[in-house]
Amino acid sequence: MKILIENKRLNEIKADIKIIFVVNKDLNHKSIEDKDTLEFLGFKGESEESCFLTEKKTVYVGIESLNNEEIRLASSKAINIIKSTNAKSIKIGTYSGDCPGENIKAMSEAFILGSYSFEEYKSKKNPIKIETITICLDDFSRPDVSQETAKKAVKVGTIIANSTNYAKNLVNTIPYEMTSVKLAEVAQELDGLENVTCKVYDEKFLEEQGMGAFLAVNRASHIPPRLIHVIYKPKNAKEKFVYVGKGLTYDSGGLSLKPGSSMVSMKSDMSGGAAVLGIIKGAASLDLPYEVHAIVGATENSIGPEAYKPDDVLVAKNGKTIEIGNTDAEGRLVLADCLCYACEQKPDYLIDMATLTGACVVALGEYTTAIMGHSSSLKQSLGDSASNSGELTGTLPFNRYLKKQLKSPIADLSNIASTRYGGAITAGMFLDNFVTDEYKDKWLHLDIAGPAFVDKDWGYNQCGASGAGIRMNLYWMIEKSKEEAK
Repeated sequence: MKILIENKRLNEIKADIKIIFVVNKDLNHKSIEDKDTLEFLGFKGESEESCFLTEKKTVYVGIESLNNEEIRLASSKAINIIKSTNAKSIKIGTYSGDCPGENIKAMSEAFILGSYSFEEYKSKKNPIKIETITICLDDFSRPDVSQETAKKAVKVGTIIANSTNYAKNLVNTIPYEMTSVKLAEVAQELDGLENVTCKVYDEKFLEEQGMGAFLAVNRASHIPPRLIHVIYKPKNAKEKFVYVGKGLTYDSGGLSLKPGSSMVSMKSDMSGGAAVLGIIKGAASLDLPYEVHAIVGATENSIGPEAYKPDDVLVAKNGKTIEIGNTDAEGRLVLADCLCYACEQKPDYLIDMATLTGACVVALGEYTTAIMGHSSSLKQSLGDSASNSGELTGTLPFNRYLKKQLKSPIADLSNIASTRYGGAITAGMFLDNFVTDEYKDKWLHLDIAGPAFVDKDWGYNQCGASGAGIRMNLYWMIEKSKEEAK
């Protein structure tokens, strides 16, 4: 599917279907040609309300304002209606607000995100038939929307959306196929991008590095672990962003076995790992002026005679000892060693991403990522970019009293807290033990357990994987690069 830019009016372009947004319930706007029909059908033009006039081959969608997120939601709503038809071509105006390029970028993202489908395992495929979407610049738009600005916006929006869909594919793949070894092979394919290299390390390297926590989680699996390290390094890179992703390709809970219903969708426990690979893919494709690292701890948490046990004490890469209270709190063990490794890369920004706790979903709901860390300004900076990208975030605060709940009588700390409350925060504070002092104010922990994998459609996301965290981080780097260029 291609998104084209034409400096023409809507009625000058031939297409199978046209999309019209009804802004702020204004059915009297000059773009509305079917006011009487819409009113007869009870269409009011409310946000995300839609009406497909099949005889006119026109899709009307209500939109509250020309806010970027409203543009995304309306565009996705329209594409979801059209993709079930045999239409091959679509046309739409620009509906530019104060930031024309940003609106067009948001529209492009939504068309690609909304048209995504995963049919790998269906015997009868139903591929999308849409081939082109033409955005008409000379239609209901401000006069300052240049073709160059519009084409650049489409390119950026397309890259961001495709990077997100890339991660969705990885997570939606069944765990029998998407093993730690396969994930490493997929990551190595990123070598084909300019300025990108990939290194993959096996269990011998983990042993040499003293990654006892990571190795323990893998112990019961017949599939070996992999430490994946992908680097995007352009010339004269300004700063270094190091991303660490939880890559649990499947999580049974280990000997602290999950209930059967809780095991369903545990292929999504690698969402953090998939996200950091998507970020690298996006950063390289956008030619961002930063050095970006993606580090993934890939393994599965299985059961068997070699499984690590509650009451075991593990030794992490930095020498800290960890008493095991629950083997289902395994992601933090893998991340602990990966964070130690990440600190050795001397980052300017260190971000870990993980489907870490069910407690985070209880705290913030299914659709919201938790941001944690020590630096208020850093949390605010990423949070602002997340808002611009359309991703929802909430900040969870560290505090000294919850930190005390991680104490162990026989080791440096326990992998679970002694209280059931504040579980997302105590998990983040556990990880804090593996970030060296010089990087604590440069570190953010993103718990994406809520939005990474949802069992129903929402917004421009389909049920299943959403690629949570990718768009907010790409927006963050894009916005930082623009500020630095001023």
